[in-house]
Amino acid sequence: MSAGGAFGGNRGARPVPPEKGVFPLDHLHECDQAKKEYIACLKTSGFKSEYCRDLSKKYLECRMERNLMARQDMSELGFGKEPETESPNTDDEKIKNQSQPSTDKQ
Repeated sequence: MSAGGAFGGNRGARPVPPEKGVFPLDHLHECDQAKKEYIACLKTSGFKSEYCRDLSKKYLECRMERNLMARQDMSELGFGKEPETESPNTDDEKIKNQSQPSTDKQ
């Protein structure tokens, strides 16, 4: 048999823990309502998570309040400043403004 075990794995390698660690399951269903609202939002939005960010944040806050996950600043979880969405005409306006001559007199 080759080195590394029956399925080719390296028996001497140590497993690497996940980056955020493991957190307890919600056995008492304390955050079920927030979870259900988030999942319903995903279904109605065609699984576009950007439309459900506020519900995702609400769910994570619920878990932190009930010690179901370590308390972290929401900016560390991707909830910093809301990304600015540009209007579809922004690029057209930039091009238009660049093509116009400057009216500043020096």
